[in-house]
Amino acid sequence: MLSEKDLRHYQHVNTDHILNTPFCALFVGMGLGKTISTLMAINVLIYEYFEITKVLVIAPKRVANTVWPDEVDNWSQVRHLKVKSIEGTEKQRIKVLNEKADIYTIGRENTAWLCDYYGSNLPFDMLVIDESSSFKNHASQRFKALKLALSSFNRIVLLTGTPAPNTLIDLWAQLYILDRGQRLGKFITHFRREYFHIYQQDRYATYTPKKGAEKQIYNLINDICISMKTRDYTELPPVIVNDIKVKFPDKLQKQYNEFEKEYILELIDKEITAVNASVLANKLLQFANGAIYDEKREWHEIHDLKLQACKELIEEANGEPVLIAWTYQHDRDRLLKYLKAYKPRELKDKKDIDDWNVGKIQVLMMHPASGGHGLNLQFGGHIIIWFGQTWNLEYYDQFNARLPRPGQKHKVIINRLIAYETYDQNVIKSQLVKGTTQDRLLEAVKARIDHYKSVNKC
Repeated sequence: MLSEKDLRHYQHVNTDHILNTPFCALFVGMGLGKTISTLMAINVLIYEYFEITKVLVIAPKRVANTVWPDEVDNWSQVRHLKVKSIEGTEKQRIKVLNEKADIYTIGRENTAWLCDYYGSNLPFDMLVIDESSSFKNHASQRFKALKLALSSFNRIVLLTGTPAPNTLIDLWAQLYILDRGQRLGKFITHFRREYFHIYQQDRYATYTPKKGAEKQIYNLINDICISMKTRDYTELPPVIVNDIKVKFPDKLQKQYNEFEKEYILELIDKEITAVNASVLANKLLQFANGAIYDEKREWHEIHDLKLQACKELIEEANGEPVLIAWTYQHDRDRLLKYLKAYKPRELKDKKDIDDWNVGKIQVLMMHPASGGHGLNLQFGGHIIIWFGQTWNLEYYDQFNARLPRPGQKHKVIINRLIAYETYDQNVIKSQLVKGTTQDRLLEAVKARIDHYKSVNKC
């Protein structure tokens, strides 16, 4: 059976859960070995139980192409498993599908393509969805395509440390993949009515859980879902969040205030939708970071205050490696130029990860959306700088979790560059409030509109 070498007790618990529960979820915190636990189960199911022959792993692109193959190489117990990554052009993807392997990994953005290619009758008998919260949207193309192909699989495993990153509603689509509505209902509308208070305003609705709903939902799903928090099972280093206040000089602050007022006044007599709220938020956050895109997608620099603050933090690190989270393309371009003395690198591939972890990179830059999930970066440094702020709590949490993981020997310092008296502060405040990204964004915009309405009345 399973080798005891190098595995921890909770990893065996996870593996046994997969073996004993054909349709299951591991809602397990970062660093608790979801991948190796799953690989151990796959190995037993293929080579000891002879129950399955081909496994499909759907994951974020970089996780699919690097983390799963690397994890197989890192563990002697599963090194014989053959992994193929379905990537590249359509012709290259089709070629891989016709090659022999135990495990086929594919980026989640190609889910609909794969289902369409096979006509929803997929030639795999087991499905693993790594970071299953990316399937939380029941209206997404990837969910709709996979929904039609669920009968292809005899076993399905969901893996994520954040099953409900914004709201309990995020659980419905993920659980549907496991049981096709047996536990939480066949339709999301029924799920919402049963467990949430619905507040309708114009064409936009908000949902808050009814009293006792959270406990009811967890009781319904706990027979197939294991939940583990990282800090309950591993000794992690302390994390310090350090807010760096970037204060605008009076002239620049006045310019920002006028800029904000101009865009806010345009919305006062309009219906506030997720689209126009997002446009406003992005304009103001870009200004806070120091540059703005025009209608032709060309950017223009307004100030370099955050660049200066970022450089000062790197200097204060005294040669210690620093991981920088950037938001907009002009953030990246300006950072690469401004920090050129430190030879900054953007994380793009496995070589960047390897070089970082052995101390060859002093400044590594990464966008939270592309590098948040599944990456082990704890061996290369312990300092994070958030150059810009993000509304997406899942991106924020996942990015921050790259460094405080098993193997990290230092306390982790998370520096957030916050432009004082700008929209940056709205984002930071919203991170303390439960609700979807869209809910929090709309509320923040409405608050600014109410502010300007009251000012105009005075």
